Amino acid sequence: MRHITGAAVLAAGLVVPLSMDSADAAPALREVMFVGNNWDGTADVINPSGDFARIGRINVVPDKAQRLASIYLNPVNLAVYLGIRATAGEGHDQLVDDLYSTPDGRSLVASRPSFGDVVSINLTTGKVNWRFAVSGYRSDHMAVSPDGTKVAVSASLSKTVHVLDINTGEQLGKFSTGDKPHENIWTDGGKYIWNMSIGNVETDLDDPALDWTKGDRHITVVDADTYKVVKTIDMRARLDAFGRKDLSNAVRPAVFSPDFSKLYFQVSYFNGFLEYDVATDKITRIKTLPENPATSDDRTTFVNDSRHHGMSMSPDGRKLCIAGTMDDYAAVVDRDTLQEGPLVTASKPYWATVSGDGRDCVISESGADQVTAIDFATGQKVASVPVGDHPQRVRIAHVPADWTSPAG
Repeated sequence: MRHITGAAVLAAGLVVPLSMDSADAAPALREVMFVGNNWDGTADVINPSGDFARIGRINVVPDKAQRLASIYLNPVNLAVYLGIRATAGEGHDQLVDDLYSTPDGRSLVASRPSFGDVVSINLTTGKVNWRFAVSGYRSDHMAVSPDGTKVAVSASLSKTVHVLDINTGEQLGKFSTGDKPHENIWTDGGKYIWNMSIGNVETDLDDPALDWTKGDRHITVVDADTYKVVKTIDMRARLDAFGRKDLSNAVRPAVFSPDFSKLYFQVSYFNGFLEYDVATDKITRIKTLPENPATSDDRTTFVNDSRHHGMSMSPDGRKLCIAGTMDDYAAVVDRDTLQEGPLVTASKPYWATVSGDGRDCVISESGADQVTAIDFATGQKVASVPVGDHPQRVRIAHVPADWTSPAG
C-alpha cells in the first residue's frame, strides 16, 4: 500500500492528496444509501430499499481539529465560518452537505460548508484521501456526472461551480453563476450542467418589497466538456408571463422528467412547485400544496427562505415526491393531474430522493433525525429509521460488499 502525504491547503482550489491508496483490483460492490448528518459531521450508511436498516456510520470530519486550527488563523475564513453558524447553520456548524461514493466504492466524497471544501474519505481507513478548498470559503450542493467520474460543487460565496475529478480531487474546470449557486443537475447524458442560484437567502429581508436585495438569481446552463455558458434562464420573466409576479425567482431543488423535456422546481417562500417546458422556454403549470395550519406562515421563519425544499421523481416519470419542509409533511403528487396523495406527517423534511429499487421516495426528516420512505404507488409511509443529527442530503451510493464501519 502506497501513501502520499502533503501539507494543508493554503489557497482556494489547491488539492492536497493526504492518503491515496494505490489502485488494486476493483472490489465487489454493494448498493447502499448515504445520509448526510449535517450538524454532527457524519454519514449514515443504510439499506437503499426494503427495511432501510442502518449498516454503519462514517466520520466525515476526521480532520476537524486541523481544519478548525486553520480557520482560526485566517480572519476572513473565521468570519465566514462564524457567519455560517449564525445563519444557514441555525446556530450549528454545517459539517456535511452533499455526498456521493466514488465509482469503485472505496471512498465517500462530501462537501463541508463550514470548512469550505470537498473531501474524499477512504471507507476502509476512515482517513482523508484528498481535500479541495472551494473559492469563497463555503461549499454547498453537489452533483455527480452520469458516469460517476466528475463532481460539480457550488461555491456559494464566490458565484462559482467547480468541477472536480471524483477520484483525485483535481479541478477539471469551473464556471460562473448567479448569487449563491445551489442545486446542480447533469442533463442529456452528461452533455450539460444546470446550476440554480438562489440569492441571499440568509438575510431576514423577506418582505416582497425587498426582493431586490436578494441578488441575481438565475439558472446557468453550461457545456459539460468546455464549461462555457450556453444559456441563462431568469425565471422572473417566465413567472411574470405566467401571471405569478408574486413568486420568487429563486429556484430551489429541481428535477427533470426522464426525457429532460420538463423541469419541475420549487422556489423560495412557496408551498408548491412549478413545471417548465424546456423547448418552449415557458412555465406551463403550477401546483400549490396545502398549508399546514399548525406551522408558521411568517416568511422570516422559513429556513434559508425555503418553505418547501426537496423533490424527487419516480423512475417511470409518473409521480413526484415533495418535501414540504416548513409545513411538516411530504406528499406524492401525480405528474399528469398534479393531484397530491395523502399528506405524510414529517418533521422539517429537507430532501427527497428515490430508493434503490425505485418503489419509494425517501425523505430526510431534519427535525426528527430520521429518514422516512413513502411508497410512490400509494403515497403511504413505508418505514422510518433513525440517523444522526440534522440529516439533509440522501444519495444512492456503493460500498465494498464486505464493508464495515472503520474503527473510530
